[in-house]
Amino acid sequence: MIEEQVILVDENDNKIGLMPKLEAHEKALLHRAFSVFIFNDKNELMLQRRAMHKYHTPGLWTNTCCSHQRDGESNLEAGRRRLQEEMGFVTDLEEKTSFIYKAPFDNGLTEHEYDHVMVGYFNDDPNINPDEVESWKWMSLEAVKADIAENPQLYTAWFKIIFEKFYEFINVNK
Repeated sequence: MIEEQVILVDENDNKIGLMPKLEAHEKALLHRAFSVFIFNDKNELMLQRRAMHKYHTPGLWTNTCCSHQRDGESNLEAGRRRLQEEMGFVTDLEEKTSFIYKAPFDNGLTEHEYDHVMVGYFNDDPNINPDEVESWKWMSLEAVKADIAENPQLYTAWFKIIFEKFYEFINVNK
């Protein structure tokens, strides 16, 4: 199996090349990514707990799904594809904002991503892929914010950054 490629970008999100995903994380090179936030009619956020065998941040809670765009794939196409692959459903998505972050991990890898944040709505239970997702739950944004403050070690770096800096873009209860 050929390793997945990520799209290397500059600080304006212009494509500058492709690289195997693991190599990009080893070299901490800026690459395109996305984070999907799915809400239900009660304005609760669907969180996922990452599978325990993931190569970084295993077992941590995070947004509904996240990954990397494939070459030639739009942000929204990538978000819908990965939502199906990880959570077993598809819904319409809307891109809300984007930002650059860099987060080193204990295993020597670094996420350095130009992250596109998308929001969608869904009211049923997901059909999670156990290769990707350990478990899932619905939580209000207020409860998530409080739990991140109390237990930051239980959440992924990008999820905490989005909650700290981009809360207004994901807060659908405005």
